[in-house]
Amino acid sequence: MKFTSLCRHAGIGANSYLLESDGARVVLDAGMHPKHEALEAIPHYEWLEEESVDGVVVTHAHLDHVGTLPVLLRRQPRARVFLSPETAALGKAMLHNSVNVMQSKRTELGITEYPLFGHADLDLIEGMFETRNPERFFDLDDTGRLRAMFHDAGHILGSVGVTIETEEKRIFYTGDVNFEPSTLQCGAAFPESPVDAMILETTRGAQERRAGYSREEEENELAEAISRVLARGGSVLIPVFAIGKTQEVLGMLRRFKEEGLVPRKTPVYIGGLSTKMTHLYDKFSDTSRRRLDGFRFMTDMDIEAGSRKRRGPIPFHNGCIYALSSGMMSEKTVSNQFARTGVLENPKHGLFFVGYADPETPGGRIRAASPGEKVLLDPAFPEVRLNCETRVFDFSGHAPREHLVDFVGRVRPKKVFLVHGDDDAVAWFRSEIARIHPEIDVVVPLPGEAHEID
Repeated sequence: MKFTSLCRHAGIGANSYLLESDGARVVLDAGMHPKHEALEAIPHYEWLEEESVDGVVVTHAHLDHVGTLPVLLRRQPRARVFLSPETAALGKAMLHNSVNVMQSKRTELGITEYPLFGHADLDLIEGMFETRNPERFFDLDDTGRLRAMFHDAGHILGSVGVTIETEEKRIFYTGDVNFEPSTLQCGAAFPESPVDAMILETTRGAQERRAGYSREEEENELAEAISRVLARGGSVLIPVFAIGKTQEVLGMLRRFKEEGLVPRKTPVYIGGLSTKMTHLYDKFSDTSRRRLDGFRFMTDMDIEAGSRKRRGPIPFHNGCIYALSSGMMSEKTVSNQFARTGVLENPKHGLFFVGYADPETPGGRIRAASPGEKVLLDPAFPEVRLNCETRVFDFSGHAPREHLVDFVGRVRPKKVFLVHGDDDAVAWFRSEIARIHPEIDVVVPLPGEAHEID
């Protein structure tokens, strides 16, 4: 069996990997790199002969794992696509939105390669989807040389890790994983049986969680911060990702209101893609492994915008909570516009981060700025002074690095491939696993290098 990284760039980005065994070929994930455009955002699919792939496994619906699936399938029209029912629904919506974004970039930035695929292409590939539920084996190729089983990864709705077996070898791919329960997601339910190789995400390798961290205390501190802003007549802006973070924040706000931590009648606004994704979360409220069983955000919460009862632009008022995308506050997104046109410069408002923001994005620049400093949110507009209250909360959907090392220790794979992490994150995992488990072969795969799994 051989493992090859198809990633064009090291680090967190366009995740895609190839497994080969006895002539059977399976691609793990088909992501789009968020920091690059056009061809630079696509994995090295040209390394795969056309119509040579038997199956594609998609672990979840974030674009860095599913964003170039139509590009891959254009070259691999015989491949069967395996994913959870939730990922099929969320991924389709994400990809349709991606078409719209690429069309806008073609017009605004002159990127002639965009869009990489169209809405009609997505309608065609949907017929290639084969949904599978966790904890049941299924064949990845027509001859049964490779078989797989999904396991709930606890990252977002429908996210999975995957066991892949031949008659002689067993591989485990974590995808993006979180072992701890959060507001909505249950923690990962991964097997701990021995494997020959593990493909391990390393997202948080460079970050040490602070001592004494408690998810409940972190949530309660967010509630206190929101209440403080509302008490002085301000509004709260929470930049969120459309899938996962929006719904986690809504779940927290539900509890805050029920327990009186935040005034019950405080208006809560969401909008755009987050609304569509929240409707899909509600669709699976009774059938997915999740907390708040049966709870539907769009019908069981009083959401003031983003529901079918309100159309048009989201209005800005004092005394409200706005959970708006994008999570990194990218230019032209609603969260960026709200920050630029009133929130950032007003000391009575609050801007609270609940997820990752790349340092090079507007959200990252705000997080790095000092009070009173001017921040560039959009090159088309003047800088804005940071006067509002800001704070970063730790509600990551990725497992802390110590939890992943503990998982490696329980499984004891013969070989570990370190993926999905920046250089410093990968370096920490490489050093720590080697220190604690010197018997494990730790590999940092370079793009295009084929590694034998003994």
